[in-house]
Amino acid sequence: MFKQPLASAMLSLVFIFANPNAPGAQSPPDTSGDTVKIDNFTFNPPRLLVKLGTTVVWINQDDIPHTVASTTKLFRSKALDTEDHFSFTFSTPGVYEYFCSLHPHMRGTIVVEAEHGT
Repeated sequence: MFKQPLASAMLSLVFIFANPNAPGAQSPPDTSGDTVKIDNFTFNPPRLLVKLGTTVVWINQDDIPHTVASTTKLFRSKALDTEDHFSFTFSTPGVYEYFCSLHPHMRGTIVVEAEHGT
C-alpha cells in the first residue's frame, strides 16, 4: 500500500502528464506543423517551403549542441542541447538561409510563400 503523501504526489504527476494544460506542465514543441530536425550534422529537410505566418520549429536530435542562425541576422537561437528546440514565425515572404554558428558547414533554407502562392 502507498502512504497517502506518496499516492497524492503520484496522482499529481499523472494529472500533469495527462493534462498538458495543467499548472506546471511543460508541453513539448508542436511537431505536427513545419519542423526541421537537426541530426548527424544536418538540417532535415535542408529546404522547407512554408506559407506566410508559419512558425517553424527546429529540434536538435543530435548528441552535441547546435545553433540556428539566419545569414541576415533576422533570428538566432542559443546553443541547443539534445532535444532542445527553437522556433521562429515568418511574417514576410522570401528566402531565408540559415546555418549552425558552431558548425558553419551546416546550412538550410526556409522559403516563405505569400498567401497567393507568389
